[in-house]
Amino acid sequence: MTDRNSLEPIERASRDELVALQTERLKWSLRHAYDNVPHYRKKFDVAGVHPDDLKTLADLAKFPFTTKQDLRDNYPFGMFAVPREEVVRVHASSGTTGKPTVVGYTQQDVDMWATLMARSIRAAGGRKGDIVHVAYGYGLFTGGLGAHYGAEKLGCTVIPMSGGQTEKQVQLIMDFQPDIIMVTPSYILNIADEFKRQGIDPRDTKLRIGIFGAEPWTDQMRKEIETTFGIDAIDIYGLSEVIGPGVANECIETKDGPVIWEDHFYPEIIDPSTGEVLPDGEHGELVFTSLTKQALPVVRYRTRDLTRLLPPTARSMRRMGKITGRSDDMLIIRGVNVFPSQIEELILKRDKLSPHYVIEVYRDGHLDAITVNVEMKPEFQYATAVEKEFAASDLQHHIKSYIGISAKVRVVEIGGIERSIGKARRVIDKRPK
Repeated sequence: MTDRNSLEPIERASRDELVALQTERLKWSLRHAYDNVPHYRKKFDVAGVHPDDLKTLADLAKFPFTTKQDLRDNYPFGMFAVPREEVVRVHASSGTTGKPTVVGYTQQDVDMWATLMARSIRAAGGRKGDIVHVAYGYGLFTGGLGAHYGAEKLGCTVIPMSGGQTEKQVQLIMDFQPDIIMVTPSYILNIADEFKRQGIDPRDTKLRIGIFGAEPWTDQMRKEIETTFGIDAIDIYGLSEVIGPGVANECIETKDGPVIWEDHFYPEIIDPSTGEVLPDGEHGELVFTSLTKQALPVVRYRTRDLTRLLPPTARSMRRMGKITGRSDDMLIIRGVNVFPSQIEELILKRDKLSPHYVIEVYRDGHLDAITVNVEMKPEFQYATAVEKEFAASDLQHHIKSYIGISAKVRVVEIGGIERSIGKARRVIDKRPK
């Protein structure tokens, strides 16, 4: 349990104090974006709004949204609000669906990011002197360096392992005896498989905390990881366009959803279809406005992540619920909305099925259909054809019962699902373009 006296004052501030700070910072951020980014000036002018129109936080709803496409349209440096010479670091998304989205940081941005990551690791139970094994990818992806700088800022010893080389991950975890691992939830399961392949119980490590992010994961996945490793599995949230990891983080004493660091990022939940702002507690799309970023301010950035805002518990700031999916990864199968996370939850409730799965979407005649490919757990590698068939039909039944669609389920050989060292690819769309 964290001693509240050890928290930063803002982490235990009153709502009024927080709102006053947010309002002051929001006025600055809107003005900074309008004065220094031609894209924002034009967009505000077209919408008929001006930074001076913001008197209260509710006035933010008058301002236009920013999307990933806006960042792509201004590729590479058109969204920067400071001269390029003042940008000390550039990160970028993978760009798998087009041009990468480029983000820049001033030295003050990098320092602020490191401070928030240190706050996040401390909220997760990390302390000065802990050894932190970072298995997020380094490079243009924000995960590795974000975790690295934050852990150093907290006073931890950092092992900058990055992703991949799974056998070496196991060796260093056993040899260096880290207290904390920071990695995607799908890759920690690959590491678990490698422990078992080497005949080592994953619980026989000094790890006590895992900080997992970069992809949505369910509470069933949390139970799977905690049981496998005997650790506390903590959720971290972020995205490169907003800053990287460390926008929000769960607190170890409650594990009830990531606390949004509202002194630096102002959250809204909107109806994905209409753009209308929804009240706290309602499900919708998460939108962020940066309050302190210099190089790349974002105004009402549509994350596409579907969640809800929840009241404060362990800290003075609001929490976000588990990401239930993305507005752009929702599958509509014969009129039914389907999210990969729903299928994952059902898989993880089956005793003999592993968390390694992929969903294929294809056209069956004139209709869309899906096949779920999934592996048995390693301990059931010698399952008979009849046992595999039963496992497949059991999952098929539950998908039909709980989600309301008919899906084929195929139990594939162990190792048959491609392993990811970063964000797992959960859906393969084979429909004709």
